[in-house]
Amino acid sequence: MQARSPASPASSVDQPSHRFRTLWLSDIHLGTRDCKASELLGLLRACEAQTIYLVGDIVDGWQLRKGWYWPQTHNDVVQKLLRKARKGNRVVFVPGNHDEFARHYVGQHFGGIEVLLDVVHETASGARLWVVHGDWFDGVVMHAKWLAHLGDALYVMSLKLNRWLNLLRRRLGFPYWSLSQYLKGKVKNAVSYISNFEQLLAEEAARRQCGGVICGHIHRAELRRVGATLYANCGDWVESLTAVAERDDGTLALLQWLPASATVHIVTELSAAPAPSRPQPSPEPQPCAS
Repeated sequence: MQARSPASPASSVDQPSHRFRTLWLSDIHLGTRDCKASELLGLLRACEAQTIYLVGDIVDGWQLRKGWYWPQTHNDVVQKLLRKARKGNRVVFVPGNHDEFARHYVGQHFGGIEVLLDVVHETASGARLWVVHGDWFDGVVMHAKWLAHLGDALYVMSLKLNRWLNLLRRRLGFPYWSLSQYLKGKVKNAVSYISNFEQLLAEEAARRQCGGVICGHIHRAELRRVGATLYANCGDWVESLTAVAERDDGTLALLQWLPASATVHIVTELSAAPAPSRPQPSPEPQPCAS
C-alpha cells in the first residue's frame, strides 16, 4: 500500500494571515480582461476584516455592454464577497461611474451587501472618514461623458499594449512596468488633474466635518495628508493590486498584494486624526450679580 502523503498546505489556504477592522477595495473592473481577479482572491483569503467597503467600479458595465466577458475567477470574487456577508461581515457597495447602474438601488441589500451612494466611516480612534468613489469630482465624467468613454477606450488600448510589452519584459527577466502610469506621469495635464482631484476631495471631506476621505476612480493608490485632511485612494485591481485597511487601533495602512510571493505588503501607514470638532456657539451673556 502506498504511504499517504502529508496534508497539503492548500487546506489552510483560506486561513487569513492578516486581520483588520476595515478593508477598502476599489476599481476591480470585473468583466474586463485586465482585471486581476485571481490576485484579488489571494488578498481576500489572506485578509479578514469586520467591514469591507467596495468603493466603486467593482463591475465594469461600460466594457460589458461592448462585449460579454465573465470568466470563473470573476464569479469567484463575487461569491467570496457574498460568503463574507453571509458569515456576518458588513459589506458595503458604493457604486462608481463604471457600475453606476447600481446607484438606482441605493438603500437596498443584495445577498447581504448594502448599496450606498456614499458613507461616513468612523474609525476605532474616532476619526470620521468620508467614503466615496470620486467620479463626482471628475469634470470630464460629469460634464463630457463622451470624452470619458473615449479616455476609457484609450486606457483599455494602453492596457492591451501593456500586456504585450510585459510579456516580452518577463521573457527578458525584467519586472512589471506600467505604460499607463508612465504616460500619466509624463503628461502635464494628467499630473495637474490628479493633484486637483485629490485637493477637491480633501476639501469636500473637511467641509463635511470629516477628518479624511477614502476614494478610488483615478487608479492611483495613495495614503497621505492633503493639508490637515487624510487622503486615501484604494488604487485598483488592474495594475496596482492595492487596498486600504484599518487596524484595530484606527491606524490606516496601504496594502499591496505581491503575486510572486502571495503575500500582503504594507506600503505605508498613517494614523487617522479624530474628526474636526464643530464650532460651539458662544454662551449667552449672563446678567451681572447685583
